[in-house]
Amino acid sequence: MSQDNAARVDVLLIGAGIMSATTGTLLHALDPTLKIAVVERLEDCGLESSMAWNNAGTGHAANCELNYTPKRADGSVDIAEALKVNTQFDVSRQLWAHLVESGAIPDPRAFLHPCPHMSFVWGEENVAFLKARHAAMSAHHCYRGMEYTEDHARIAEWAPLIIEGRDPDQKVAATRIVTGTDVDYGALTHLLIHHLQGDGVDVHYDSEVTALERASDGRWNVTFGNTSDGTPRSLSARFVFIGAGGAAIRLLQKSGIPEAKGYGGFPVSGIWLRCDVDEVSARHHAKVYGKASTGSPPMSVPHLDTRVIDGKTSLLFGPYAGFSTKFLKHGSPADLLESVTAHNILPLLSVAKQNASLEEYLIGQVFQSAHHQFEMLQAFFPNARRPQWKEAVAGQRVQIIKPDDGDHGGRLIFGTELVAAADKSLVALLGASPGASTAAAIAVEVLQTCFPDRLTESAWLPKLRAIFPTYGIDLTKDAAACDATRAATAAVLKIENVGP
Repeated sequence: MSQDNAARVDVLLIGAGIMSATTGTLLHALDPTLKIAVVERLEDCGLESSMAWNNAGTGHAANCELNYTPKRADGSVDIAEALKVNTQFDVSRQLWAHLVESGAIPDPRAFLHPCPHMSFVWGEENVAFLKARHAAMSAHHCYRGMEYTEDHARIAEWAPLIIEGRDPDQKVAATRIVTGTDVDYGALTHLLIHHLQGDGVDVHYDSEVTALERASDGRWNVTFGNTSDGTPRSLSARFVFIGAGGAAIRLLQKSGIPEAKGYGGFPVSGIWLRCDVDEVSARHHAKVYGKASTGSPPMSVPHLDTRVIDGKTSLLFGPYAGFSTKFLKHGSPADLLESVTAHNILPLLSVAKQNASLEEYLIGQVFQSAHHQFEMLQAFFPNARRPQWKEAVAGQRVQIIKPDDGDHGGRLIFGTELVAAADKSLVALLGASPGASTAAAIAVEVLQTCFPDRLTESAWLPKLRAIFPTYGIDLTKDAAACDATRAATAAVLKIENVGP
């Protein structure tokens, strides 16, 4: 289809998950005159990584995830990354509160529930680490109210299942912060997409992008085919956001922008154990994170979580990480091979050489027996009964392989990164965790990266500050602003707050 015949839009969002839904929501709020369209390869929104059972729904505020707080060589604990993620979650809270107050989201309980976040460890070395971590974090205003104990009885009050049946002489420790949440990102994605549709945004389901071509006028001609009959369609977009999870690497490559050269993906799969037995889930109200195994990727940190999905409370344990060549849960085994290009083959080989222990770990996880998997659960929940738990496949994650001009040729990056065209007409979001929890902060970064000319007092800035009252304020340094925004958003979102 020619550029002249293609329908014209201002913004095209590829992928209908939480990232596109959040970015589209923010752009629409800032400028309702923008003509926005969404293209999604599956039959509905939020069916890949955003779907509730495809992620932990932690509401990653870096309260309990020990991988965000590494131990330094001198034994102290570095909380810099945790503070960054923690305050990025505040950005999400501000957006959600704005949407609730404006009526775009009628009830925050449709996707968000209060749920304490805990860290739990055993053994002398781990207990010493958690104690040092708590000392560093609780001294900062961002972690006001974080509790610490080594007392079995106290931990049993917080989360009885992780103590009952445990050796009373075992050295244990736990932290808890009651301001944590459980987030159903699939439900939130539906709320956001349906609101956008109600305001005139076109969403094309069952539509897979087959080509992205730059037109002579700088716009993007994006061709997509119906997944059932292959019927081609085309849109001409002034700006393209690729928020397609694991598929983003291949779509970025299709764009042909020089900035994409050298990037690749490293896929990581996962398995959960899931318990839907009411008498079990009723006795555990927390998300409890432990220490990851040596050599494991960050998203494989073991945790026993309360989940509230479609009004039902269940428990989730895992994930058991593994390796798959798919880039999407609903993808193809050929995804990894098809992503290899002349530009990224050296970074891929470099990363493979540097991360041999990680690859060995992931392959070992694939062949791990069901018995061994259940033993891992029992280390957290000693009295767990096998018939009450069933296996569930988690969402697929694709970690970033980034070109490196140094000696290594490429680096494996755990996190997310925006890769933008030089003229800011196209940007792709690569990577995974903390992902969904920081979607609003990522959407703001998209604005700063691709629409700097609109972030002025005469354009978007006044509205942006209305949505994000702390825009431009470093909440890790401004305790008063941090306390104020948390009190305000907690009241609107009906979640717990700990004041000064």
